Amino acid sequence: MIKLRINGKLVDIEVDGSTPLLWVLREQLGLTGTKYSCGIGLCGSCTVHINGEAVSSCMRPVSSLDASHDIVTIEGLSADNSHPVQQAWKQLDVPQCGYCQSGIIMSAAALLKHNPTPSDADIDAKITNICRCGTFNRVRQGIHLAAQIDQKNKHGGAS
Repeated sequence: MIKLRINGKLVDIEVDGSTPLLWVLREQLGLTGTKYSCGIGLCGSCTVHINGEAVSSCMRPVSSLDASHDIVTIEGLSADNSHPVQQAWKQLDVPQCGYCQSGIIMSAAALLKHNPTPSDADIDAKITNICRCGTFNRVRQGIHLAAQIDQKNKHGGAS
């Protein structure tokens, strides 16, 4: 039995400790916004936050986690899709097929938390998720817009 804190809630999970966090999220908790794609930590579709850092959940065994780790999935990023990255994605219609986008959104949110005004070079260095549709230019535009939205939110809507 492992106790985890996922999206602000403590959950007890009976699982083999070597099971990747991705499978616990999807199969045992029904949090299917975190996607499976490559399974080797390269594509970013399975990105979640652990203590505010973007992490590939397909490579993280649950035995390395406990209730002291704050795990956030795309479902827990905001209750009403009001996170600045989600707002920017909607405004710019960033995704095409959308499969990879939850992972990219989670990576972008972590980037903006640590660097509220990233340059294109910062984005290129930190957002290494793979999108088969090739929405990389819109992702970059979305991150810049999310940074602007976040700044407006922090300053009470002032420009």
